[in-house]
Amino acid sequence: MFFEQNLYAATAAAPAAAAAAPAATPAAPADPMAMLMQFLPLILIFVLFYFMFIVPQRKEQKKHQEMLNALKEGDKVVTSGGIVGVITKINDKDEVIKVTSAESTVFNVLRSNVSKKIEK
Repeated sequence: MFFEQNLYAATAAAPAAAAAAPAATPAAPADPMAMLMQFLPLILIFVLFYFMFIVPQRKEQKKHQEMLNALKEGDKVVTSGGIVGVITKINDKDEVIKVTSAESTVFNVLRSNVSKKIEK
């Protein structure tokens, strides 16, 4: 009996409480400055990442490409596989160079596989 009375009281009070509560209003648009301040750390991290990693990598790629374009016969080079040799012939048509490592050892290597030029 006690349980039924409490249950009845709770169901009778629920509609009254709902009527007393104000109607929910749609959320006001967020302040643009507040949104900018939320994304500011992400923007700063991206800018920092760009200048610390992407810019130096582009400079290095440009420098490497200039080195590859400046290769000529007689240059001593190291391939990406670690072979050290002297360029004996350059074929610009298909980007293949002939590298002599020893008297009788000649390799055909793609120009892009030359990792560095050894200065004399």
